[in-house]
Amino acid sequence: MKQLQTNTFPEFITAGRKVVEFSADWCIDCKRILPDLPEIESTFSSTFDFAMIDVDESQSVAQQFQVKGIPTFIVFENGKEVGRLPSRNAKTKEQVVTFLRELE
Repeated sequence: MKQLQTNTFPEFITAGRKVVEFSADWCIDCKRILPDLPEIESTFSSTFDFAMIDVDESQSVAQQFQVKGIPTFIVFENGKEVGRLPSRNAKTKEQVVTFLRELE
């Protein structure tokens, strides 16, 4: 999964349909979902491009999108947020897959 930085984030979300996972190295729930991300990305590769961004390294981006907990998955379409799976609902593979299916 592509790793974004504060300076690469705007360009990534500008065109097309993108899924960005907001996470951090220390986050236990982020580590729990990490092994499932390649399969999720593969399943939805015809619909979405995927990336992750570290909230500690890119605090301004996390603040801009009011990310309160992690992991949080935000779906962008041509630069605009069209869906959000907040941390309380982003703990399992099934929750993430269900969320993305609703936006396909």
